[in-house]
Amino acid sequence: MIFQDETSALAAEAALSIAMAEMAPPGVALACRLIRPGDENRLLPEESRSISARQPAARRASGAARSAARTLFSSRGITGAVIPRAASGEPLWPAGFSGSLAHDEQMAVAALAAGIAAIGIDVEPAEPLPPEIAAVVRTPGDVTGGIDPTLADRLLFSAKEAVYKASFPLDRQILGYEHIAVDLANAKGVTSLGRRARLSWCLAPRIVVLAICEADARADR
Repeated sequence: MIFQDETSALAAEAALSIAMAEMAPPGVALACRLIRPGDENRLLPEESRSISARQPAARRASGAARSAARTLFSSRGITGAVIPRAASGEPLWPAGFSGSLAHDEQMAVAALAAGIAAIGIDVEPAEPLPPEIAAVVRTPGDVTGGIDPTLADRLLFSAKEAVYKASFPLDRQILGYEHIAVDLANAKGVTSLGRRARLSWCLAPRIVVLAICEADARADR
């Protein structure tokens, strides 16, 4: 879908914002922003220097995601929050906060919390996942429950991305899809390292998944 004007862009943001507000658990704030031309200019100087990507589309998406995160900080009375990228790739959050950023080709999303060890967010179009990718993502330990079969694999993909983002700051381990088992029926995920995550999501107008990891949330391997 291509948005022809700012009115349709704002409508797309509003629809997803409502869906995200309904899925957000207590203590976690979520925001979204449709990626627009010029959003690369929303990167603050320190952020811009920390992002090695030179492709305009990548920098534009990074600027949109950080702009969404700054709206969440502003709601807490904090202006000008800087979110540079670490050498390992994850965003670095101001002291006292945990957060996560994500984007697809059109939409950027952000999550912010205080008092939670780590969170992860992912966004995907509400479309079937290509079969060749689904074959890599789905593993025997995954449970999809009553999820719409046309979207189940895409939701699994997004959930595993979110769990990885939430677990990495705690365990500092690179994981593949085969290292994360997702149980959508019980809204939880667990990594091969035993890290557990609570999940929440929406399926429309886009798939967005939030994963929450607590510092002591470990499962038997």
